[in-house]
Amino acid sequence: MRAPRGPGTGRAAVARSARRRRGPDQDRPQGTGGQVNIEEPVGAGVTRVWHVSDVLVDVRTDYQHLVIGKTAQGVSLFCDGERQSTEFSQLVYHEALLVPALLLAAQVDRMLVVGSSEGVVCRIAVAAGASVVDHVDIDTQAVRLCAEHLPYGYSAAELAAAERGDGPIRVHYADGWEFVRTSTEKYDIVLVDLPDEQEGTEAQHNRLYGEEFLKLCKGLLTPGGVVAYQGGCPTLWRNSTLVKCWRRFEDTFEAPVYFGSAEHEWAFFFGTGLDAPVETMVARLAALPYRPETVDEPTLRGATVPPISLRR
Repeated sequence: MRAPRGPGTGRAAVARSARRRRGPDQDRPQGTGGQVNIEEPVGAGVTRVWHVSDVLVDVRTDYQHLVIGKTAQGVSLFCDGERQSTEFSQLVYHEALLVPALLLAAQVDRMLVVGSSEGVVCRIAVAAGASVVDHVDIDTQAVRLCAEHLPYGYSAAELAAAERGDGPIRVHYADGWEFVRTSTEKYDIVLVDLPDEQEGTEAQHNRLYGEEFLKLCKGLLTPGGVVAYQGGCPTLWRNSTLVKCWRRFEDTFEAPVYFGSAEHEWAFFFGTGLDAPVETMVARLAALPYRPETVDEPTLRGATVPPISLRR
């Protein structure tokens, strides 16, 4: 969700970069206007309600129901009734998703991102030194609406440049499965950031959580490369898909790494073959060109202990 380029890549700089200059017309709410309550399922028989005080966008794209609006956590993105990111917490989420991969990879030059419509991880990757970032998303409308309305991630101008392939980020509107299956490129990091895997449904993105796709991603790696995934929620009342995803990582990689965000609800998995992944991350942190604001050495040590449900 947001990463500045060049010097000053901490939270304050990110916030400055995220608050893009807007003209008077751009400050006016766009979309449906009005208020709405979004009831989000967080477990069997459990929901939480988000009060959206100003609806900026409410559309059904070819793939999902997308809402962008103002909440108590700032401008927020919802897809199919589930919160995807908020202005308040998105940095915690995106750094937990990407920073471990940046530290585990033998080099950070070429990166593939599947999903992650806001564009934040792509911008962080460039700040961390990547010269090529291929960003693949199936939902053109969602990516463009995020760039237009979210105060983090791509600006509209940045996205337009990425769509043209002008610069290190290259946006491809394509099916992630087919892009990975047919790609002849090699990457130092392959990152998959999708809505949570859905049980009991035929959600189109579920196949990108399967073992076959995970192995396809692994096949695109350069020596010492890393596969990074949003793995799911570690809470007992919502961890069934997390456990399944972790087992796939255990079956596919020699040394999968768990990273659970203590300040967010999600856990992230990293496929690697390193003998001492945690010590490797700690040793490389100081030299990382991108300066994370929500991940430090104690975090790297503490967040990498999987919950007991994954260690049984």
